[in-house]
Amino acid sequence: MTMTTPALLFPAISLLLLAYTNRFLVLAQLIRQLNTREGGQVRDMAKRQIENLRQRMFLIRSMQRWGVISFVLCTLSMFFLFMQWGLAGQIAFGASLASLMLSLLVSLYEIQISCNAIKIELESMEQEQA
Repeated sequence: MTMTTPALLFPAISLLLLAYTNRFLVLAQLIRQLNTREGGQVRDMAKRQIENLRQRMFLIRSMQRWGVISFVLCTLSMFFLFMQWGLAGQIAFGASLASLMLSLLVSLYEIQISCNAIKIELESMEQEQA
């Protein structure tokens, strides 16, 4: 294995972290809008949304954490390979891939939670029309 193998992951991990940061910023904006819209009186639908938002914030933080760990391990892998420590480089690269996979799996779960949030919003709209 050469240093170029882990180097191939750098752009992918960087873009993934950027996407996670965007999700975080959008979620923060949604929370602020919900706070402004609801004010002091929180409806039942808003309470459900708040719980959903809390869960999503936790998951996004976890996604980011595993992504950063993957990035660090990928960098370590390149360093180990540069130092001619092949086995250590391969182990670090494998751990980097495992961390990246965990990050993606958490992301998949967060997407599911996000869809549930949209369902809650649709229910709220249906109740307002009735």
